[in-house]
Amino acid sequence: MKPATAIGIGVAAGGIMMSALMGGTSPAAFIDIPALLIIIGGTGGVTLASVGMPAMKRIPALYKLVFGPPEIDLNARVQQLVGFAEQARREGLLALDSKASEIEDDFTRKGLQLVVDGSDPELVRDVLEAEIDGMIARHHEGAMPFEKAGGFAPTMGIIGTVMGLVHVLQNLAAPATLGPSISSAFIATLMGVGSANVIYLPVANRLKALSAAEVELRTLTLEGILSVQAGDNPRVVAEKLGSFVPPSERGSGEDEAGKVTQMPQQEAA
Repeated sequence: MKPATAIGIGVAAGGIMMSALMGGTSPAAFIDIPALLIIIGGTGGVTLASVGMPAMKRIPALYKLVFGPPEIDLNARVQQLVGFAEQARREGLLALDSKASEIEDDFTRKGLQLVVDGSDPELVRDVLEAEIDGMIARHHEGAMPFEKAGGFAPTMGIIGTVMGLVHVLQNLAAPATLGPSISSAFIATLMGVGSANVIYLPVANRLKALSAAEVELRTLTLEGILSVQAGDNPRVVAEKLGSFVPPSERGSGEDEAGKVTQMPQQEAA
C-alpha cells in the first residue's frame, strides 16, 4: 500500500497524543520553542556535518519517495521478459532491437540493448551487476541522513533537558516556577526521542525496504535478460523468473506466461 508510511507515522503520532490527552495533558504543553530549536537546529546541524550538503539537499525528494513510492510489479516484469524470450525464439535476437527503444525502464533497456548488440553473456552480467551495485550505494547514501538524524535526535533531546534543568537549578529561590520549568526541560527529550522513533528511523527503514525491492526487481530482470540471450524456452524462463515472485502473487503472472508460450502468435508487451 503506497501511503503505508504516512499512515504509520500518523497512527504513531496520534497514539502518543491520545495517550497524553487521556492522561489530562493539554497538547499546548508540548509546544516549547526553545526545545524545538535544539531538536530541529541541533539535529539538522550535526546531520549536515555528518553527511554533507548534497545528501541534505536530497531529503525533500526522499520524503516524497517514501510517502508515494512507485509500484513494483514483479509479475509484469516476468511477463515482459517472457515475451522477449518468445519473440527471440521466433525471430532471433536482432528482432528485439525495435523493442529496446520502447522500454521505459533504463536498466531493462540497457540490458536488452547489450544482448541485441551481441555482447558476451559475461559482459552483460558484469555491466548489469555493476549497475545494481551502483544503485545500492546510492540508496545507502539516501538513507544515511535519516539514520544519522535518528541517532542524533535523542542525544540533542538530552542536551536540551540538561540545559533546562540547569535553568531550574538557577531558580530554586522561586518555587512557583519549578514545576513548569522542569516540565519544559523534559519536553526536549520527548521531542528528540519521539522524532527519532516516529519519523527519522521509520523513514530510513522504509527507504531500505524500497531499495531491497528494487534490487530484487533488477536481479530478476538480469536473470531474464541472460535467459533471453541464451535462447531458453519461454516456459522455462517463466518458471525460472517466477521464483522471484512471492507465492501469494504468482498465480496471475504464471497464467499469463503460460498463455504466451501456448500461443506464439501473441507477443507479450
